[in-house]
This record gives sequence, C-alpha cells and structure tokens, in this order.
Amino acid sequence: MHDAIDTDTRMTHLLHIDASARPGRSGADPHGSHTRRLSHRFVRGWQTARPTDTVTYRDVGRQSPAPVSGDWIRSAFTPPARREPWMDALLAESDRLIEEIEHADVVVIGVPMYNFGMPAQLKAYIDNIVRVGKTFGFDREREGEPYWPMLAGGGKQLVLLTSRGDYGYADRLARLDHATPGVRAAFSYIGIDDALEVAIEYDEFGGDRLAASVARAEAEVDAAVASAMRRMDGMADFTGAPLA
Repeated sequence: MHDAIDTDTRMTHLLHIDASARPGRSGADPHGSHTRRLSHRFVRGWQTARPTDTVTYRDVGRQSPAPVSGDWIRSAFTPPARREPWMDALLAESDRLIEEIEHADVVVIGVPMYNFGMPAQLKAYIDNIVRVGKTFGFDREREGEPYWPMLAGGGKQLVLLTSRGDYGYADRLARLDHATPGVRAAFSYIGIDDALEVAIEYDEFGGDRLAASVARAEAEVDAAVASAMRRMDGMADFTGAPLA
C-alpha cells in the first residue's frame, strides 16, 4: 500500500517507545504483547517505505525510568545556574529522555491498559519528560496563562497504540479509560497534540472477537503509517482511523 508514496522526501526521525511488561509480541511469541505487536508493525511499515529514515527505540516496559523523588523535584525547580552537581546528575536521565523527544518528528508509543490506566513504567517516563523549564514554561508573573508548552510548533506527531481486555472504550466504557487520555494530556501539555490512536480490544475474551479486533487494528496501523507520512510530507492533514 506504500508504493504510491513518494519516498524522495526529507529524512524523518521516529521515537519508538514500548511500555508493556510483556517482553514479546502477540502473534509471534507466547503470551506476547498486543501493543508491541502494533508498534512494531507501525515502525516496520514506515522503514519499509522510507528506509533512510531513522528510529530511536526505548523500552520503558522492561527498563523503566526512575520515578521522581523529592530531590528530583527540588532539582528540577532549581534554576540551572544554581544547581549543585548532584542535582544535574539526578536530572541526567530526564535530560536524555527529553532530548529524544526534541529530536523526534513522530513519537510512537505502545500503551497497554492496566487496570484502566497506563503502566507505572510509562507514568514514570511521563513524569521525567513533563518538566518545568524544559518542556513547559512557568512564570507566575506572566499575563494570562502562567504555563505554556515549550515543544509546540514543531509539527511533531503522536501515535498511541493501545490494547484493552474489555471492549467499548470509545463509548460505553469511555469514562473508565485513563490510559491513552492520560498520555494525550501530558503530551498536549508540552506542545504535542497532533495525535491518533489505534486499539486492540477483547483481549480477555479471546476467540473470534479478539482475532477480528487484531485484524482491524493492524489495518488501521497500516493506514496510520500512510497518513503520518503524508502529514510529514505536507500533503494532507494527519487523520487516523477510529478506535477499534
């Protein structure tokens, strides 16, 4: 389906993040992750069509960033010129994670739903990247809104690939979905609000309903790859398929 896409375009950089605690991919590994399956499919489809584009991969599901601590908060809110060496050392991991986002054009995240929310590892990641003076600004003396996003205007795209045990999170269970809305809110806060979602549902049901949801989600991922490429090439708005 990607043959019609003009690949003679500027190089794009993808940041690929997996957050599942499961190490393998469903369909390929026993007890594998659906979100790893979808994120792998997205990145593989992109690289097949545009092999010169680059990818940074981060597996927060297996190597979680350190959760924020009282000392971390103190360090982040201390102006850089006044920080002690231990403060810079404590913020070094956060600096690396933010740098990866700054360099990315497309951020692809596998977001499994655990008990209606995102995995703790992904929450630790978000706490490290939503940081005053780096990804959002704050000035209590500023007229109007005292907070503002610092990564806005760069044309970055966010792709959220999720899986859920139940079904109907687009309508009947929407009030219980604190997974992808939480990720969307955090990224929008720092200036990345051009987003789409693809979901696999019925995981706890299995059988034909799960198989149909997986097939539908994979087709939507393929469509999302093509849509995101057109967006990067300035040919169309970034519009994704509806949730499965």
